[in-house]
Amino acid sequence: MKKISDLFSSDFEHICPRWLCFTFDNVFRKLIHNPYKILHPYIRKGNTVLDIGPGIGYFTIPMAKMVGDKGRVIAVDIQQEMLSAIRKKAKRAGVLPRIVFQLASSDSLGVKVKADFILAFWMVHEVPDKKRFFSQVYSLLKKSGRFLVAEPKIHLNKKEFMRMLNYARKAGFSVEKSPDIFLSRSVLFFKKEK
Repeated sequence: MKKISDLFSSDFEHICPRWLCFTFDNVFRKLIHNPYKILHPYIRKGNTVLDIGPGIGYFTIPMAKMVGDKGRVIAVDIQQEMLSAIRKKAKRAGVLPRIVFQLASSDSLGVKVKADFILAFWMVHEVPDKKRFFSQVYSLLKKSGRFLVAEPKIHLNKKEFMRMLNYARKAGFSVEKSPDIFLSRSVLFFKKEK
């Protein structure tokens, strides 16, 4: 096991374990990261939405409510344990039919459909091959779609965040704006025509 201090080091690349997810999915977090306030401007009823690295569904469940009966949320994670936890929460929330569960591999998201909106919240710093990641995400976004990336300031300093933005630009993304999200470095991308 790594030292506790390693969890807060900006150069510690890891995959967030299931046992730590309670810190990201609780009533107190809604005070600083209200999913509806953060995502409402980008999601419409009937949309297809990707939640990449959703943890145990903090954003997934609210997004499933936002897209309505005709929309879909695709929860993509490399840990089956996370997807199983989301499935249980979605069933309790009555939105299970709106969610598709996609187990990704270390080199592929495994998604085949195009999305209106894609969210990667506090997870890109865990991706070992960011160039491949942004290229895959670019291929999955519809022309009119948006891609929101938020990274925790504690894991990613400004220089590292700018390096990440360069990978996204090289994949074909353009920056639309930088939404103000508490404790985060964030950017909203759109798909630049190549």
